[in-house]
Amino acid sequence: MNCIIIEDQAPAQRILKRYIEDLGSLELLATFSDPIQAMSFLKSAAVDLIFLDIHLPKLSGIDFLKSISNPPKVILTTAFPDYALESYDLDVVDYLLKPFSFQRFVKAVSKLSMHGQVAKDKNPSNLKTSKSLFLKSGHEHIKIDIDQISHINSDADYTDVYYGDKKYISSESLKYWEDTLSEYGFIRVHKSHIVNLSMVVKIAKNQIYLQTKATVPIGRTFKKILDERYLS
Repeated sequence: MNCIIIEDQAPAQRILKRYIEDLGSLELLATFSDPIQAMSFLKSAAVDLIFLDIHLPKLSGIDFLKSISNPPKVILTTAFPDYALESYDLDVVDYLLKPFSFQRFVKAVSKLSMHGQVAKDKNPSNLKTSKSLFLKSGHEHIKIDIDQISHINSDADYTDVYYGDKKYISSESLKYWEDTLSEYGFIRVHKSHIVNLSMVVKIAKNQIYLQTKATVPIGRTFKKILDERYLS
């Protein structure tokens, strides 16, 4: 897998180069301190993965990522945790908070094989594409856009699927929804709740605040997973 580094700090460049060399499964094509130069390089080179710093001269890593069409897979690297949730809205593979260990680097790269895959359809009635699925509610099958689902919660034998300003009652279990939507940026944050990370506005204490104005509790068991995987 071909990769490049976009990072303006020499020490950080050296660490990434050493980790890439030690891993052995990546081929480093080039290193850039200027994102504008990297943009030109991407037009002529086959790049599979970018290690992208956020704080860069001339153009931030976030703005760089928003400015290119059909970008390669991206692992963000930064010393600032403030951009974690925004980065997942941009569909990055992972978010490495400096300083990070070789083990954490390996964990990020290991996510590449799963990133962006369509979850397997476990129910023939739920025929879905990478952006939509058919939700069975009562005797109806309703086509919905996955990215418009804000959260799902368990209610006894049923689940409530919150879609825009609507709520659909589904006979599928919360485990079913967790398995089906995990590859689309959904995460279980409580024994009874799943949220769409792209809908998250902020996390405060043990509450998640969504764009829809809804709040979802974070269970004690899941808080550590949330912190380690997405906020650290």
